Amino acid sequence: MKNANAQRDSYRFEFRDRALNLGRDTVIMGVLNVTPDSFYDGGRYTNIDDALRGVEAMVSDGAGIIDIGGESTRPGSTGVSEAEELGRVLPVVTEVCKRFEVPVSVDTTKAAVAEAALGQGASIINDISGLRFEPELACVVAKYKAGIVLMHSSSKPADMQKKTDYRSVVDDVAHSLRDCVERALQSGINPKGIVIDPGIGFGKTVEQNLVLIKNLDRFISLGMPILLGTSRKSFIGKVLDLGVEERLEGTAATVALAIRNGASIIRAHDVLFMTRVAKMIDSILAAC
Repeated sequence: MKNANAQRDSYRFEFRDRALNLGRDTVIMGVLNVTPDSFYDGGRYTNIDDALRGVEAMVSDGAGIIDIGGESTRPGSTGVSEAEELGRVLPVVTEVCKRFEVPVSVDTTKAAVAEAALGQGASIINDISGLRFEPELACVVAKYKAGIVLMHSSSKPADMQKKTDYRSVVDDVAHSLRDCVERALQSGINPKGIVIDPGIGFGKTVEQNLVLIKNLDRFISLGMPILLGTSRKSFIGKVLDLGVEERLEGTAATVALAIRNGASIIRAHDVLFMTRVAKMIDSILAAC
């Protein structure tokens, strides 16, 4: 296995007028879903005061980025209109950017939502489609000199779990992400503003998710920092035969291995616990 820590030390993630040095210390991206139907925290932050309290708690617990989403992307979900997503996301983004220094990411595939959110101070767009659903999103990100997370998904959430046939899941996902990066660069997005995500749970079987985590260091060759989001996902529940509320330890195991294998950013619901896991693993990797 490669020395993943040495590789992680070399990244500088730039977005708008800010930057994060990625490597020695893993960055935790706290999840704030302002939706009624997300698989774990749906309905928890639909009230703006609850959302702001949630952000305050996550920042206190160690979150280095807050990722705000207004459309559930769980398997089988059919999405919402642009107007509905804007109505959910924009008020929260506006208030969070006013009140907190933490960089704000917006989890969206829609160019209009990205434009509005970046206009209110968001710094990063987290696109589960890797610029495939709305290619014009790339121009919006480039215009604002924002950061972008390019994630792999086999299809839209409504049918992605029916599209899990790969010749080699690691090679095929890496090839797709390489194309996504090239598309971003051609649109004028800053090379140092790109993060890649293999998309755990997005058009993958349980076994394929495990293979991707085991072989995460293979993605280092793409030359971009790696984000991984495994938080309480169904593959953990299937391996451990546990409901979503009981998947904390399983999530921690995946996070520890992901960091060892090269992940620089971990997307998590349980910010305090994953901050502790990351700090422990980072300290081991940094030991002489």
